[in-house]
Amino acid sequence: MVAHVLRLRLALLVGTFRGDPQTVSRGLVGTVLLVGATAAACWGILSVQESSTAAVGAITVFCGAALTLAFVVAPLVSAVTDPLDPRRFRVFALPPDALAGALAVAGLLSVPVLALSALAVCAAVAWVAAGASVVAAILAVLVGVATCVLFARVALGVAGIVFAERRSRELSGLLLVAVLVIVVPVGVFLGSLDWRGTVPGPLQQVVDVLSFTPVGAAWAFPLLLARGDASGVLALLVALATLFLLGFAWRALVRHALSTIEKPLTTRERGGLGWFSVVPGTPGGAVAARSLVYWLRDRRYLVNTLVIPVAAVATVVPLLIAGVPGNVAALVPILFVALFFGWLPHNDLAYDSTAIWMHVASGLRGLPDRVGRLVPILVIAIPVLAIGIPVSVALHGRWALAPAIVGVCASLFFSGLGLSSIASAAAPYPVTPPGESPFQQPQRTGSSGAVPQALVMLGALAVTAPSLWWTWVALTSSIEAASLALWVGVATGLVVLVLGVATGAAVFDRRTGRIMEFAEAS
Repeated sequence: MVAHVLRLRLALLVGTFRGDPQTVSRGLVGTVLLVGATAAACWGILSVQESSTAAVGAITVFCGAALTLAFVVAPLVSAVTDPLDPRRFRVFALPPDALAGALAVAGLLSVPVLALSALAVCAAVAWVAAGASVVAAILAVLVGVATCVLFARVALGVAGIVFAERRSRELSGLLLVAVLVIVVPVGVFLGSLDWRGTVPGPLQQVVDVLSFTPVGAAWAFPLLLARGDASGVLALLVALATLFLLGFAWRALVRHALSTIEKPLTTRERGGLGWFSVVPGTPGGAVAARSLVYWLRDRRYLVNTLVIPVAAVATVVPLLIAGVPGNVAALVPILFVALFFGWLPHNDLAYDSTAIWMHVASGLRGLPDRVGRLVPILVIAIPVLAIGIPVSVALHGRWALAPAIVGVCASLFFSGLGLSSIASAAAPYPVTPPGESPFQQPQRTGSSGAVPQALVMLGALAVTAPSLWWTWVALTSSIEAASLALWVGVATGLVVLVLGVATGAAVFDRRTGRIMEFAEAS
């Protein structure tokens, strides 16, 4: 049976380069790019062997852990269907344990695994050159590659059970954004480190932790064993235990797949309803899905969102002209981004125009309306801030100030959302009608929006004043104040957010009639 499954796997691998010309071209381009990237990475690893033992260990452990995480995350993020899904073998009544072993071995026959094997062999050469034993290096290659393969198999199995046919473009996009939120800040942090012939202290601390984790232990124990202390044995035990647990999990997934039949999925569960298939089936989820559609398709929202980064970066120019040091001016744009993202939904209700009648006619309460309307701005702003904050701190040059910047941004953003939740329900003002140019000025028959706009922005700045003060102290005198700025900013921002959403919900419930009158008049 193992031989038959391997032949199936080889046939599927070769079949990638046959059939539809467009599919074949994509497969060829992807393979060429992967081969080129693998060759460059192999050359880089082999060139490291002339460096110090610490440098070899830091690079191989960090890169090995990153590759292992990639084998975990890629099946969850991508919408690729496993061609050797265990559920496809239900009709053959095969023994679960034998099938699990055959599919695990077949997982070795893939282009990514072959590329990983080449990188692992080059890492083994570097380990041996740095003083590790040949036996430990060979064992590390076998354990590391097997761990990645089993991680991928388990991730595919979990994705098949959890997502099944529920995968949608929106869900895959959200997962990809989550990955970018983690990867980009890490890349910025690594790129800002100063090596100067030695391993930077922050990177060495990260590597020391990764060496005893399931994703990094297999790539760490050869050089740790060469040092002759107990840490190498501990890392080896962690690597072997991880391999054993992954094998047990894969065996359990295969047994579950062969003995369970899923119920037919509805159109919503298959992801055919876009964002409505991603969010929970609750009133707040319906509002969130509708708001996500508006924010990502309506050009009025798109223009408002795109203007924020441009306006924030433009604030650096007058600061530099006024003589503000460049490293200090680099911190200002991300603060403006956080402030404006929190301020942006202060008139969100007015953009619905007459569509607000659906909320009122269905008896929707204020709390799900207020919470659902904040989901789009959270989905957009959090990744932007997660990427922008590390970039700003890297340009500034002092990573010890990062907690303070996080605290200020959290306070500005969350307090702005809380105050916007109140202003949106209490004082909406006319905006450009749907379908019109976002640059067209609406005809206002009532009050203008200057007052609610100013109150929300000034209120967010007032709430953030304590965190701003401690950040200034950290910047000019005592860096220890950065931690205080972080906790004060996060706490004040969340408190105002919760109070603002609750107050806005109460205002929405009391003013539904006035809101309908406003929608009809505008």
